[in-house]
Amino acid sequence: MIVAIGGNTTALAAKSATATIPIVFEIGGDPIELGLVASLSRPGGNITGVTFLVGTLTAKQFEILHETVPKAALVGFLLNPANADAEIKTKDALAGAAAVGQKLVVVPARTDSELEAAFVSLVQRRAGALVISAEPFFSSRRDKLIELTARQKLPAIYTLREFVTAGGLMSYGTSITEALRLAGLYAGRILKGEKPADLPVQQSAKVELAINLRTAKSLGITVPPQIVARADEVIE
Repeated sequence: MIVAIGGNTTALAAKSATATIPIVFEIGGDPIELGLVASLSRPGGNITGVTFLVGTLTAKQFEILHETVPKAALVGFLLNPANADAEIKTKDALAGAAAVGQKLVVVPARTDSELEAAFVSLVQRRAGALVISAEPFFSSRRDKLIELTARQKLPAIYTLREFVTAGGLMSYGTSITEALRLAGLYAGRILKGEKPADLPVQQSAKVELAINLRTAKSLGITVPPQIVARADEVIE
């Protein structure tokens, strides 16, 4: 069996490698749009898994960031253009920014040098805040991203709470721990004899809002009380 975690690209690579070995994926995209499964209820073939449908949460990320930094007229969206669903993520971001009356600038980054260049571009364009898309490359550069946002005094919202516990400002997204737990349960069931084709794709529904008030203070931001009250985790 193959357990493909770490994003859409990993799952697609596993699917292209074999049509017989059972595969369990854990992704943030839509497995139907990505071509991983025929349907959520009847995935078919040798693959199933867990999705947390990041795109459905993007609008809420823009809403929370707008409430926190209402004067930010231009918001950046950090995106890895090499991601399989980069186009979908861009569309979701444009809709999220428009819903709260903000202009959007998409800054691409797929390497360390491009990350540095992306933040230079954001500063030059005078972006007032930043949404960082869910992306394995960005997760692997967590500390670097936190350092860059702190250096440029740029309020940012992430998808994973792990960024906030490491010093990021705020996050809103599905619990990665819960998603991996569900994937692990499916892996166990398959090892005991069940077939991926008979296991519906699960949607991880546990959503977390985390805020780091220490980071907010260093950025000169006062997080609105209503946002703090809604948070599942507040670091003071």
